[in-house]
Amino acid sequence: MKHLDTKAIQQIPSRSRAHLINSCSGYKSANLIATKSKSGETNVAVFSSVTHLGSSPAMLSFLLRPNTVPRNTYTNLKETGYLTINHIDQHMIAQAHQSSARYDKTTSEFDATGLTEVYHHNFFAPYVEQSPIKIGCKYVNEYPIEENGCILIIVAIEHLYYNEGIEMPDGWLRLEDTGTVAINGLDGYALPTLLDRFHYAKPDEAIVSFFDKK
Repeated sequence: MKHLDTKAIQQIPSRSRAHLINSCSGYKSANLIATKSKSGETNVAVFSSVTHLGSSPAMLSFLLRPNTVPRNTYTNLKETGYLTINHIDQHMIAQAHQSSARYDKTTSEFDATGLTEVYHHNFFAPYVEQSPIKIGCKYVNEYPIEENGCILIIVAIEHLYYNEGIEMPDGWLRLEDTGTVAINGLDGYALPTLLDRFHYAKPDEAIVSFFDKK
């Protein structure tokens, strides 16, 4: 098994180091975050850092890179307080990845990539029409990460859209049925396959699979 210590990692060329460190932590969620400025300019960009933060109240978090260059997602969010988080499915990975290009603020990534903006229930920010799961969120707070200049953004879920057919009786969503993909590193898109699902674990009790028919 190959071993790299801190010194060896730091000596790797920057682009290769970025690929290595971004992929070694495992698969990440693949989402498009969409915003709109007060003047009506829309923006959509791919993010691999969206995570569940809590269910009561329902909140999510994601990381923004340092504001050393213009960040339209951050600017629009601070202006308006609203964004949408949209799952990327297997049929839109090329368009989603292209949204990571550094377009001018006056160019909407929706127009540049062929993704389609859509609005629901008078929510200010656009959703991605092609996305199988759409989440409308409101800005709650942010926390600067002193170690590297990134910003942790906290948002509250105000709207959630998905096909009722993927919801199990206990509320769990069968993402496999939606074609939702995951991201490996900076540019790898993978289609996960469900292996198993287990009941709530308790000490000194047998491990029980939801698929166990006994």
